[in-house]
Amino acid sequence: MATFIHATAIVSPKAKLDENCYIGPFCTIGDEVSIGIGVRLDSHVVVEGKTSIGEDTHVYPFASIGLAPQDLKYAGEPTATEIGKRNHIREFVTIHRGTAGGGGLTKIGDDNLFMAQAHVAHDCQIGNSVIMANAATLAGHVDIADRANVGAYSGVHQFCRVGLEAFVGGYSVVVKDAPPFAIIQGNHAKCFGLNRVGMKRRGYGRETIEKLNHAYHLLLSSKLNTTQAVEKIREEIKDCKEVDLLVEFIETSKRGVVK
Repeated sequence: MATFIHATAIVSPKAKLDENCYIGPFCTIGDEVSIGIGVRLDSHVVVEGKTSIGEDTHVYPFASIGLAPQDLKYAGEPTATEIGKRNHIREFVTIHRGTAGGGGLTKIGDDNLFMAQAHVAHDCQIGNSVIMANAATLAGHVDIADRANVGAYSGVHQFCRVGLEAFVGGYSVVVKDAPPFAIIQGNHAKCFGLNRVGMKRRGYGRETIEKLNHAYHLLLSSKLNTTQAVEKIREEIKDCKEVDLLVEFIETSKRGVVK
C-alpha cells in the first residue's frame, strides 16, 4: 500500500498523497494538490492549484489538471478543481480550475472517461459516468449531466447544459442546451429526437420510452412552439418522471433548447 514516486517526479512537500498512489516519471505536483488512495499518474502529468483527485483515478501521460483558466479576467484569485473517483483521464487532456466570476470551482464526478485531447474549461460541472470522446471541448461554465456522451471533436458553448443521458454526436457545435435522452448532432447542432437505442440498452421500460418519444414528437415534429409543446406534453403525458425531467429542463433553460 506504499505510494511510489519516481525519482524524476517533482512533488511538493506540501502536497497530500494518500496511500497506494503511483506518481510516474517527470510528473509535477503542486503545493495545494490532494491525491486520493490508488490514484495513478502515468508520466509527464502536471497537477497544480487547489486540486483534489479522488481514489482509483487513472491519469495518462501529458494530461494537465488544475492549471489557470484560459480567461483573461482571471487575476490569480484562489479557485479550485475537484475530481471524483475512478475517472479515466487520457493523454493530453486539459482540465482548468474555476474563476471567481463562475463560482470558483471546476467539478467532475465519478466514473467518467475523458478520451485523448478532451478539454474541460473553467467552472464546468460534470456529473457521473460521462464520456467525452477524443478532442471534445467544453467552454467555460458548461454543465454535463450523468451518463451523457459528447462525441469526438465536438464543442459546447459557454453556459450551455447537456442533459441526462443526452448523446451529442461527433463534430457537433452545441450553442443551446442539449435536452436529456436525445440525439443531438450537427453544426449548429439539431435535435433528432429520442435516443431509443440508448434507452433500451440502459434498461428503460417500453412505456417510458413511448411516453418520451411522444413528448419529443410534440416538441420537434408538431407545429407548436416550445411553450405550446410543453403545455401539450403536460396535458397528454402523465406519470412519467423522465418526461417531467424533460419539461423541467426546458423550462429552466437560459440559452434555449436545441430543436
